[in-house]
Amino acid sequence: MTAVFRGTATVGRAVTNRPVTMGMGKPKYLTKTRYVNGLACSKWLWLALNAPNRLPKAGESVQYRLDEGRQIGELARQRYPEGELLPTEGPQESDRRSRKFLIDRVPLFEAGFIHPNGTCYARADVLLPFGKNQWDVVEVKSGASVKEDYLHDVAFQRYCYAGAGLNIRKCSLLLINTKYERSGEIDPAQLFQEEDVTDAVKQVAPTVQPNVDALFEVAHSKVCPEFGQSERFHEDEYGVHSDDIVWKEHPASDILDLYGGGKKVLQLLEAGVFSIRDIPKGVVLTGKQSVQHAAHTSGRTHVDRMELATFLGGLRYPLHFLDFETIFPAVPLFDGTRPYQQIPFQFSVHVVEAPGRKPGHHSFLSLEPTDPREELLESLRKVIGSEGNLVVYNQVFEKGRLEELAIFLPEHAKWLREAKGRVVDLLTPFRDFAYYNPAQGGSASLKAVLPAITGRGYDGLAIANGSQASLAYLYAAFGTGDGKKASPQEVGEIRRALERYCGQDTEGMVWIVEKLGELGKDSDS
Repeated sequence: MTAVFRGTATVGRAVTNRPVTMGMGKPKYLTKTRYVNGLACSKWLWLALNAPNRLPKAGESVQYRLDEGRQIGELARQRYPEGELLPTEGPQESDRRSRKFLIDRVPLFEAGFIHPNGTCYARADVLLPFGKNQWDVVEVKSGASVKEDYLHDVAFQRYCYAGAGLNIRKCSLLLINTKYERSGEIDPAQLFQEEDVTDAVKQVAPTVQPNVDALFEVAHSKVCPEFGQSERFHEDEYGVHSDDIVWKEHPASDILDLYGGGKKVLQLLEAGVFSIRDIPKGVVLTGKQSVQHAAHTSGRTHVDRMELATFLGGLRYPLHFLDFETIFPAVPLFDGTRPYQQIPFQFSVHVVEAPGRKPGHHSFLSLEPTDPREELLESLRKVIGSEGNLVVYNQVFEKGRLEELAIFLPEHAKWLREAKGRVVDLLTPFRDFAYYNPAQGGSASLKAVLPAITGRGYDGLAIANGSQASLAYLYAAFGTGDGKKASPQEVGEIRRALERYCGQDTEGMVWIVEKLGELGKDSDS
């Protein structure tokens, strides 16, 4: 069970800061990561400082982003060839060493300083000397635009460094430049764009000390914060609130599934409403929320037969049920690609020639460490031809990939743009609530709709979602960040798992269309 809201969760009276200790009295410091994460989630901070073994372990996706972040950091340091990388040490050792290196007046990477309060500590991605005694703070991020979290991060760093005696002149973010197009080796000068956030950080600066006080109040609490007690409901992006007592007291809670609930769900939770069916009559609901409320109250599936008949009647055979699997790395892997550009490496197509006919299956999958797009497109063109609809789930994604392929391979542009015109979005009847089953949990995603409407889903698959598919491809084609390569046996297993997963997506769409056709003939909803 996760909550769906985000915001500063730590509030309270100011207290005298004192180190949180562990084991033999070894102090635990408030670092920039703990500071920012603590602002978002009190329980995460409490666990990090008092019971770190209870923090969820990083999954494959999180670990990949961490590895990617390290790669980005290494590339960023190449922008400052005269810089000095300081070793990873404990806070006290790092502070002593960093102060010695300040004298050299060269760019410093990972220099760490302890605030005079003895409880706050930060390591700078980059400290740049300016003039005789000033320093610029450069924080490297994998994002492409300034975010509020980033400003709080840099404001905390500035608080630590200024408190430690550094004269901070300027604060900047080094962000990913999504307009950069790779050509040969990665060019760090072009991969990043620097954003001056000095003024924005100064506006945030007055909040740092009160936040530090509040966070230490949380850290020293004898009771772990939980939803509905000392912590207000918010988005549980770190996955630490699933064992809160409030969910054990309300095991059937589904209020988080309210479609487009936003702040309304927060208000309902604070008011003690945990189920969609228990929403009071006085609460104003949108049209879709009203459909959902009625379905959850009655336990019956909502079916708008007229709307479904209109959708199905517009399909032009042969139907080509199409799905792409992609990667979107921050650091582009292939020439002619940009940061975070979606690169398709696999497709699955199930073709139904006429109503009632059994589908035929076609697929493409590259697990080579080379750009797969040209070969993928040649294979796709043979499969989908020029007649009949292309049935996809969430047309924005598939149309986007077709348009990008048209730009990459202009000789195929005319055909690809004609193919875009043949796309029909199977998401439409579910997004519009022409069909809604309470088992969907408020979601119109394929992963939610398929088991709800057909009883068949993704259980038992070695790869069961797009994130796992992307990571599996990257491992098979490129290995891991620490140099491990996939064995031939592993590559074979990954191939089979990817083909089964992507094929399940497109065959699942066939099953959904068949089921919608049956529902249109039924007399009962």
